[in-house]
Amino acid sequence: MSPAQWDASPAPTQNGAEIRAGHRAEESAANGPTGAAEDAVAGQKAGKDDKDGGGRDRGSRERLGLRRLLLAGGFFRLLMVRFAAQFGDGMFQGALGSAVLFNPERQADPTAVALGVAVLFLPYSIIGPFAGALLDRWDRRRVLWAANLLRAVLTLGVAALVATGVAGGGLYLGALAVAGVTRFVLAGLSAALPHVVTERHLVEANVVAATAGAAVAAVGASCAFALRGVFGSGNAGSATVEVIASVFAVAAGLVAVGFKPGVLGPDQRNEVRRALVAIAKGLVDGGRAMARVPSASSSFFAQTCHRLAFGASTLLMLLLFRHAFTRHGYLLAGVGGIGEMVAVAAAGLGAAAVVTPWLTHRVGRANTIRIALVLAAVSMLVLAAHIRLEMALAGAFLISGAGQIIKLCADTAVQSEVDDNSRGRVFALYDAFTNAAYVVAVAAAALLSPPHGRSPLLLVLAGCCYLVGLLGHELLRRGRRRAPRTKPAFPQP
Repeated sequence: MSPAQWDASPAPTQNGAEIRAGHRAEESAANGPTGAAEDAVAGQKAGKDDKDGGGRDRGSRERLGLRRLLLAGGFFRLLMVRFAAQFGDGMFQGALGSAVLFNPERQADPTAVALGVAVLFLPYSIIGPFAGALLDRWDRRRVLWAANLLRAVLTLGVAALVATGVAGGGLYLGALAVAGVTRFVLAGLSAALPHVVTERHLVEANVVAATAGAAVAAVGASCAFALRGVFGSGNAGSATVEVIASVFAVAAGLVAVGFKPGVLGPDQRNEVRRALVAIAKGLVDGGRAMARVPSASSSFFAQTCHRLAFGASTLLMLLLFRHAFTRHGYLLAGVGGIGEMVAVAAAGLGAAAVVTPWLTHRVGRANTIRIALVLAAVSMLVLAAHIRLEMALAGAFLISGAGQIIKLCADTAVQSEVDDNSRGRVFALYDAFTNAAYVVAVAAAALLSPPHGRSPLLLVLAGCCYLVGLLGHELLRRGRRRAPRTKPAFPQP
């Protein structure tokens, strides 16, 4: 890509609503005098198609292509912010996890692993409501560059704690601060996406941004494991990797500065001034906005069930690779095996990026979620029957891919159907619940799992979580058909 494309962000007066309105005007002009009427008929047809749970997303029929998508407005720059931020975050999490779980200078048991996971993911639940309210009040460009620079400083602080051998509350509080600021960055990126991409290409853009970002984070974690082999597996090696991770946070902040003020929204800043009132109102408004869009709430429920299952299985896999699995040819155990599992999971995310647009175009978003839930449930139950190294890697690919498909569908529902003035709060509430589910599942697995992690019963329960998700998804969508139809902010999927 040429450097000029980094400056291709929309003009500061062209907010997300104007991008969408301009695009609709272009469609009507191209269709002639009857364009508006045809658009209305198309919108009604899309709504009717969705009644049976298999309607296709109107926007998914018009694919822009990766090359043209990267040239569309400020999408490329926003994508580079995401890549730098998530690569650094993956590297930080990998280094911290290695310091807690695979550090010969520290002892790790299921409780210690669960505590480390809770520190990394609780901010998504605790900070989430704050992030939603503030992202709908503050310039999101400012949030992106300031939060990334603050994250770099905090990461250096955690590196100092690791290097000096600090353990317990001090280390976990430092990691909690880093993860909390990261929450602002990721929520800001999701809320800003509709301001750099037209509405009909949101599905495509979300697939690229969310899936590639998650894959980049996985690559960052894998690099952290590999770099510890270079710098050492002790405290000094982990601290060095965290210092390197801080560089990517700085890079993300510098790229975000290139956006013009106000271009990433919010379109209107009508929140009350008092912070506590704003947070409470943000929670209530986010819940109401989610409830008004049953296709989004049903996807949200499915994603929450996935996070429950994924949390329990993640803890079990970490314990199995540390205590139970042994090397089998090129398949490694220990920290090397964790690196391989992360790489395989990243491949699953990449496969989801390819499959999701193709599948939603042919069977609709609802059926895509159903297929992903069934695939994940079967994979988890097979793994419960055959707890072996090669099956764990296969399960990592299939379950990560299925979970990413569910997430992409849920993200697209929020981005395309929830009004921009409450989208940040909905995303914050969405992340808060799904990540709280992940932490709860990890904690429960830590209490119920044997020290070596070999527990078929817990894996069966994780598989049942997906079946519960499928049932809840169907009930919420049936509730939509019984409810009276109201005019949505955007065309229904």
